[in-house]
Amino acid sequence: MAEIIVGLYMSPLEFLALLGAVALVVARWLPSAARPRVTIAAGAVLVPAAIVLSVVGIRWQMLPVLAGAAVASPFALSPLLRRRTGRPAWRARWWLALPGSVACAGLIATGPVAAWAFPVPVFPEPSGRFAVGTRVVQWTDPRRPESFTADPHDRRTVVVQLWYPAQKSPAGAQRAQYLGRTEHEARTVSDALTREVGLPGFLVDGVPRARTHSVFNAPVAAGGERFPVVLFSPGSGGVRTQNSAWAEELAGHGYVVAALDHPYDSAAVVLADGRTIHAKIASTGDRDRDDELAAGWTAVRAADLGFALTQLHRLDRGEITGPLTGRLDTGRVAVTGHSMGGAAALQAARQDRRFDAVIDLDGYPHGPASPALHQPTLALTQAITPGTDPRYIPRLTEALKLGTATSYRLTVPGAAHLTFMDGPLYLPPVPSIAGSLGRTESPRVVAATTLAFLDTTLRHKPGDLAGVLSAYGDLSVHHPDDSR
Repeated sequence: MAEIIVGLYMSPLEFLALLGAVALVVARWLPSAARPRVTIAAGAVLVPAAIVLSVVGIRWQMLPVLAGAAVASPFALSPLLRRRTGRPAWRARWWLALPGSVACAGLIATGPVAAWAFPVPVFPEPSGRFAVGTRVVQWTDPRRPESFTADPHDRRTVVVQLWYPAQKSPAGAQRAQYLGRTEHEARTVSDALTREVGLPGFLVDGVPRARTHSVFNAPVAAGGERFPVVLFSPGSGGVRTQNSAWAEELAGHGYVVAALDHPYDSAAVVLADGRTIHAKIASTGDRDRDDELAAGWTAVRAADLGFALTQLHRLDRGEITGPLTGRLDTGRVAVTGHSMGGAAALQAARQDRRFDAVIDLDGYPHGPASPALHQPTLALTQAITPGTDPRYIPRLTEALKLGTATSYRLTVPGAAHLTFMDGPLYLPPVPSIAGSLGRTESPRVVAATTLAFLDTTLRHKPGDLAGVLSAYGDLSVHHPDDSR
């Protein structure tokens, strides 16, 4: 699909169809001399645009625009046809025509409003010095049975997407599809995600059409530099691509991001052989039982993260072939996650000292609180409201205070739970859903705070980290000796 006009969230073809539809309605109110020219011009713009859109795939947001144009067309064309047949032109009196014109205009206006509320997401351009490449790998752990199936021979498999610093691609290079390697995979994943949250799939039909700024299998950046590694686990039911804007920003600044799909937990995981594994986890409605189940699911995710790090280490050493061999600095590794993925990141860090830093993006700490975290930790949380689980902040604070390294909890004003993923880019800008930071500010805040933390903890860049973080919200700093 053609590029989206930022702000309008409509493609040039859709915008032309909108202009043509508006012109048909306006034509009725123009002087008789101008009316035929405007009507013909409107039809010349609208009809080809509608035909092309129907061929390339029309979005539901355009249906009210075309419906309004269809209703207005007979009234706009009738004077022209009557004039051609020699009959006198007939024009309804203004008080009869006004309600119809208003109705058509209102119908047409619904289109751009819907396109703005449910857009094709426009991803922010990475601000770092590197271009960004991406590739997808699939790894099976021969030592770990698959706990979600009864087959004793089934082994745990994860699908991992890597974003990495790359050489600049030629002009016109195809950018990576969002949500999948192909449009078919993107639609499969999108449909599964909408089913997870109970939304009609057509509402977000623009999401699988979107493209990001990375290029699949782009050559790795020249120079031989070794890049710190950031592992990422998505939210419950989430997928590896749900934080693509964040991953691209980090990769542009010289990090390799490895985001995991967790089979039977992620909404849909498309395997290399074409099979699709759908989520099996579900809430029971009983809080105690759900806490118990969540602790188990978190443990599986934590094991996935540890296994993925082992595979990345093997990739760097050449035991697994790939273009990133010799370019991964697996001595500088952060583990991160959103929601349940944040809980998994905390658990993985407790169990595996190969992780050097932790980022929890609004994740409730499921599972045991011991052993204590020994890595520096950043926890970003949404604004706390009366509806927030009252156990959340005390439990998170306890986990951070027990750590043996400095930790930071930053509450971001105006943030909601979905602020910390790509949701604000394509969901309606309703504060309770996507927060009130907006489509531009949401990804910027998440990227700026996490980059500052990673640069300090993994690259040991000097500076006042607490000062940087406090500029974005209410910061609590927990030093190792605070609880002593």
